[in-house]
Amino acid sequence: MGKGADNIYKFLTALFLCLITSSSQNAGAKAIVVDMALVLAVDVSYSVDATEFRLQMDGIAEAFRQSDIHKAIKQGIHGRIAVAVMQWSDEKSQIVGIPWVIIDSPLAAVKFAGRLYNEPRRAPQGPTATGAAMWAAGTILKAAPFQTYRRVMDISSDGRRNVGVRTRKIRDRLAADKITINGLAILNEWPTLDIYMRATIAGGPFNFVMVANDYTDYIKAIHRKLLKEITGPGVS
Repeated sequence: MGKGADNIYKFLTALFLCLITSSSQNAGAKAIVVDMALVLAVDVSYSVDATEFRLQMDGIAEAFRQSDIHKAIKQGIHGRIAVAVMQWSDEKSQIVGIPWVIIDSPLAAVKFAGRLYNEPRRAPQGPTATGAAMWAAGTILKAAPFQTYRRVMDISSDGRRNVGVRTRKIRDRLAADKITINGLAILNEWPTLDIYMRATIAGGPFNFVMVANDYTDYIKAIHRKLLKEITGPGVS
């Protein structure tokens, strides 16, 4: 990684640490132990139009309304997970739309779903800087105000990185810190995107890549993906 890229990521790290520290102080959550801290990193780059963005948000919301997701969370050792939602596009656009939320009951999950239904598009459209998104999500996870043995990021995208640092470098750094990077490949533009994700993005403990054939298939795919993440090793 070049000097310029290092400076960018040092800046991003400081920015996200400030954001998450402020959020944690307000929540008073430092002593809470969760089964998993999960960052949902949603692609809002040029290739994602308004309808496709809404399908992503509503798809995640629908998943958190389902009883099998509620049951999976309660079957964890501590019966709760923490989730944050980040939107991303170019190198400078990674915005936390929904800071850390503790989900420890069906009611909490449904309330979280309600926020997702109303979540606007926050990050501007731009090129696909997947490496920068991974770095930002990793920074959020490292600064999470919870105790947990599972830190996971969920990278949803319909395209390959076309700007910024290479994803392999970021993946290897995050995996060395035992952060799991899972992928959800939306195949409407790149039929082999899942292969690309497995080779260059997915990493860390028990990582996997799941496929949605297009955005209409996203709702079912994100449900399956979240269920697999929540019921991961040591959770239920």
